[in-house]
Amino acid sequence: MKRFVALAALAAATALPLSAHAHKLWLQPSATVLSGNDWITVDAAVSNDLFYFNHVPLRLDSLVITAPDGSRLEPANPHTGKLRSVFDLELKQEGTYRLAIVNDGVFASYQLDGERKRWRGRAEALAAELPAGATDVQVSETVGRVETFVTAGAPTTETLAPGGRGLELVPTTHPNDLFAGEEARFALQLDGQPAAGLEVTIVPGGTRYRDAQDEITARTDAQGRFSVTWPEPGMYWLEASTSDDRTSVEQAAQRRVSYVGTFEVLPQ
Repeated sequence: MKRFVALAALAAATALPLSAHAHKLWLQPSATVLSGNDWITVDAAVSNDLFYFNHVPLRLDSLVITAPDGSRLEPANPHTGKLRSVFDLELKQEGTYRLAIVNDGVFASYQLDGERKRWRGRAEALAAELPAGATDVQVSETVGRVETFVTAGAPTTETLAPGGRGLELVPTTHPNDLFAGEEARFALQLDGQPAAGLEVTIVPGGTRYRDAQDEITARTDAQGRFSVTWPEPGMYWLEASTSDDRTSVEQAAQRRVSYVGTFEVLPQ
């Protein structure tokens, strides 16, 4: 059931139009740059405002923590409450960690007894869980990534390499080396190839305390590259999404893919 809720949140997000006003999924670490080995606490939520807990938690079932040496780590003290999930992580190695909620799933709608119904879950469970008598079944695949980066000591780059699945950020500027007033350069890849012509939305935190979203928009070039100059210090939320017909699920006619990242921008 918990995995279903996590997939439902990501599927709903990828189905929404590109809008800074829609519900936002995010991970927020208590710190992104530390001088050495230490502990951090990470919040995970789906909210109306950045970065406040006022909607539902983001489940941790699909959490992947990659250490600087490439090994997988388990979170400490994971907990999911009514409005947020939370976990601790001990940074025993120096270098850059990648923390990501990574989900692959399917969304199906179908007709049953004169009503349109919906189902979300894992692709392998679709055939077994669709009720007998369901007609006009329409299936789409959803691939979503919600992530952040944390560095203990000197930054490293091993964890920044893309895996070749879905929509992924490939930083040119290290994600833990961001400063107000400076330009940061990134690229987006889709299944390991440049994601050209995608709109990228960047929103500074603290939306609860201002009338405007103050969003920044960029568009990827032919090589999937884009840049942003950070107007001020703080936490920022970055989002991009697209859809295509390159599905890995036989029943699915469409695939929706999304990327969300949380980044801390420091003062000069």
